[in-house]
This record gives sequence, C-alpha cells and structure tokens, in this order.
Amino acid sequence: MFCRQCEQAARGEGCTISGVCGKINDVAALQDFLIYALKGISVYADLARKLSIKDRETDLFVIEGLFTTVTNVNFSAPAIVERIYKAYEIKEKIKKLFLEAYRRKNGKPFAGNLAPNADFKPQESLDTLLDEARKHGIVEQNLDKDVQSLREILLYGLKGMAAYADHAFILGEEDEEVEAFFHKGLSSLVDDKLADGDYISLIMEFGKVNLKCLELLDRANTKHYGNPVPTKVALGVKKGPAIIVSGHDLMDLEQLLEQTKNTGINVYTHSEMLPAHGYPELKKYKHLTGHFGSAWQNQRKEFANIPAAILMTTNCIQEPKASYKDRIFTTSLVRWPNAQHIEGVNDKKDFSAIIKKAKELGGFKEDAIEKEIVVGFGHHTVLSLAGKIIEAVKAKTIRHFFLIGGCDGAKPGRNYYTEFAQKVPADCLMLTLACGKFRFNKLDFGYIGDFPRLLDCGQCNDSYSAIKIALALAEAFKCSVNSLPLSLILSWYEQKAVCILLTLLSLGIKNIRLGPTLPAFISPNVLKVLVDKFNIRPIKTPEEDLQEILHTS
Repeated sequence: MFCRQCEQAARGEGCTISGVCGKINDVAALQDFLIYALKGISVYADLARKLSIKDRETDLFVIEGLFTTVTNVNFSAPAIVERIYKAYEIKEKIKKLFLEAYRRKNGKPFAGNLAPNADFKPQESLDTLLDEARKHGIVEQNLDKDVQSLREILLYGLKGMAAYADHAFILGEEDEEVEAFFHKGLSSLVDDKLADGDYISLIMEFGKVNLKCLELLDRANTKHYGNPVPTKVALGVKKGPAIIVSGHDLMDLEQLLEQTKNTGINVYTHSEMLPAHGYPELKKYKHLTGHFGSAWQNQRKEFANIPAAILMTTNCIQEPKASYKDRIFTTSLVRWPNAQHIEGVNDKKDFSAIIKKAKELGGFKEDAIEKEIVVGFGHHTVLSLAGKIIEAVKAKTIRHFFLIGGCDGAKPGRNYYTEFAQKVPADCLMLTLACGKFRFNKLDFGYIGDFPRLLDCGQCNDSYSAIKIALALAEAFKCSVNSLPLSLILSWYEQKAVCILLTLLSLGIKNIRLGPTLPAFISPNVLKVLVDKFNIRPIKTPEEDLQEILHTS
C-alpha cells in the first residue's frame, strides 16, 4: 500500500505497511481499485453528459464511492468488494447509455480511444481481485511528480466534496453543476494530454464548484432544521440510559431522536455533532441532553469505560477497543469489521437495536456536568449582527478577526491552536468551526461588548458560514477579503479540509496559515506556486504568527 491522503501520513511521506488510521493493506488496495473504477465510470458519464445524458444512480454511486474512501470511513473489505462489483454494473449501464446516444447523434458507433479504466472488469475471486487491485495504487509510475501532485490534490478535493454532496443529497438537495464536475474531475485524472497548467485551472474551477456544494449543503440543513441560533450546551452527562452520536449526519441524529422520544434515553452529541444543538428542529427534542467528549481522535479513551451505546454516522471512526466493540454501531457509509451496522431503506433507519443496547447498559448513575458552552453562530446569526460588528470595527473596539478552525488530529503540534487562541489579544474576535475547536472551546474568552470573543460557526460541513461571513464583511467595508482585518489559521487532517482550502484559494484568499504540517502530496514545485500566488504558509509559533499578523513588536 501507499497512502498519503491525510495529515498523519507516516514519517510525513506516506503509509506503506498499514495506515496510521488503522487501514490494513488489503483495504487500502481495494479502495485504490474503487477509485480506479470510479474514474472509469466517470469517463463515460462525462462523455454522456456532453450528449445531454445523465443518470441519477450513476451520479449518486460516484459520490458515495468517493466518500467511502475518505479517511476513517470504511475499513470493511467485504463492503468495499461489494461496491467494486456494483461499480462494474454502473459502468456498463452508463457506457451503454453513452454509446446509444452517440450512435443516435452521429449515425455511427463510437470509436474513440479511452483510458484503460473505462474497460475495467473486477476478477471474480477475492484473491485475484486483490492482485488486480494492487496494480492500481494512487501514485502512478513514471508520471511527472508535479502532475502527480496536482492529480492527487484534485482527487482529494473531490473526495471531500463528495462528503458534502452526500449529506445534501440525503436531505433532498442536488445541483447539476456539482454532480457534473465529479465526472469531469475524475475523468481528467486519466487524461494524459493534460499538463500542469490544465490541472491548476481544473483545481481552481473545482474550488468554485465546491463553494456551490457547500452552499447546497447549508441550504439543505437550514431548510430542514432551521437557521442555527445561539444555544447553551451542557458538557457532560446526566443520570440515565444514553446513546452518544458521533460523525456529521444530522438526519441520522433526527431519526434517532424521534425513535427515542419517551423512552427515557438521553441522546448526546460527540465531536462534530456538537453544532446540532443550535438547530431549532433538533433543539425541540428535550432528550438531546448535551455533549459528551471532545474530538474524534480521543474516542478510544472516551468510549472505553462508559455505560452508553455509540452511533457512528460518518467519517471519524477508529478501531473500537474490545471494551466497547459490542456497543458501537455504524450506519450509512461507515464500516468497521464485525461492528454492528444499521442499514437504511429509502433513507429510513430502524434504530431499535441500539436503543435496546442502551437500555441494557443502564446508562450513567449520576449527573456529571462540567460546564456549558455556546454554539449556533452560523452566518444567519452573525450577519444579523453585522451592523454592530462594523460599528465596533470602526470604533476600534474590535481590532482584528481570527478564523481558527479545521480538523483535529493525534499528531504532536496541534497544541499550537490552543496556545494561539489563548494569546489572541482581548480586542480581537475569534471564529471557529470543525473539530479543531475542541482544543480551546471550553476556555473562557469573555466578551467584546455584546459579542462573545469566540463564535462557534459549526461543523466542517458548515464552512460555508465562515466564507459567507468573510465575503459579507468585505462587501460591507467595500474591500477584498484580503484587505479585511481577518486572518485564517487553519488545521487540516483529511480530504474535506483539502476541498475547503481549494475553495478559499479559488476565491483569491491569501495569507492562509496552515498546519500542523503541510500535505505530503504537495510537490516542492506545486508548493512554490501556492506560496508565490497565494502566500500560503506553514504555521510557526503562536507568538511569531501573531506578531507578523498584528505587526506588534
């Protein structure tokens, strides 16, 4: 195996024996083969779209297939094998639709030369399938290093966008431009006629399409659950049976809340599910009791000795310890070998198994509430205060804005973000989102006038809120985002962070500080382009970065 798609890549270069995430060699190979197959599907789907032919099943399959290979989603070889065989059926279907449409339009059969991916057919036995899969690693032999780097950047961006598109799709929101670009992007990855400049253009185009995808997801969430509002959330637990919900999927949480009404079970959010408390249509469930634990990488410690059932709804699962393997459940695309999985039928799920387990466990014996924090500062809330914020900036009550957000992770160096937030001067306002905030969101930063100094904008899925706030402030001050008193201090871990970074770059946003390390898949020449064009830079120390940003001595 060779995998370097996440920040934890071994030695900062790539995992070669097994993934730091827990992914074994066979699973890595099968995921590589699935990506190879998705590229083949998209070769035909992209050609078909040029003839005004599209197939909803194909679009959704590609989105789910990409999401399946995001870090910490699916560790089950049988589940991925099943998806590979389905990929062949989907490829043959869209191939047939394209060939028929081409013949109708041109009066003759298609005779073009296509990439080998377009003719893939998985072997019938698992052993021979694995042998075949190992030939299709992400890193391509004899390919220019910069082209390889750019192809990987685009691929990982597409994986991240697939996660957001899948969430929107589940809530009934779709967009033709977004769906079409998955096929355009994937098919470009097997086009040997494309050079560095072509991929850079595609990556910038992707960033703008992903902005539309983020907007789509924001619309899906707010239309279904209402605009988030500032809400106090209890950190800790209360006496009684408990189910802890982790991941990102709000519909899974909603269905579980509906099915646990009047059962005496308390439902807690974990990690990226924290912002759910701010949505009016989820707040109405009184047994949505509070928030348990911190970021995803601490789950093996936090889940180990508690009398609660656990539901993993999207990416971020780690290998369950024996102490809780019988009480962790997966759903949607998440899989861990031998973990109990809850399937859906037409987006409806029966959570009776996890409810039964929660009752059997008995739950927490007494209340243990640590404190309360406030969530719910999405763009709707923050922009409703825009007039007061602008007045505070003009009056120099607010000197600077810092967006300190992104993914958390286990590798050393992430204490930088805690220290940075603690050292931000008292006349500066901080925005945060995604699980990186768990490094500092329990700290008391006080207020600037009527504003809490730390505004939680939500999940990584809510990155659109931060972008919309920045663009709205730039419009109000009649300047570019780069001229605002705003600095972006970002942490990255996996592919959703990659696609958000590409969106920021496509908007022309410069001077982003990124850490804790730079991606292993960015070649020196590609990094030079990012530095020269966007002044993107690695984090230093909190003191050095604050001094440079605020020009203090």
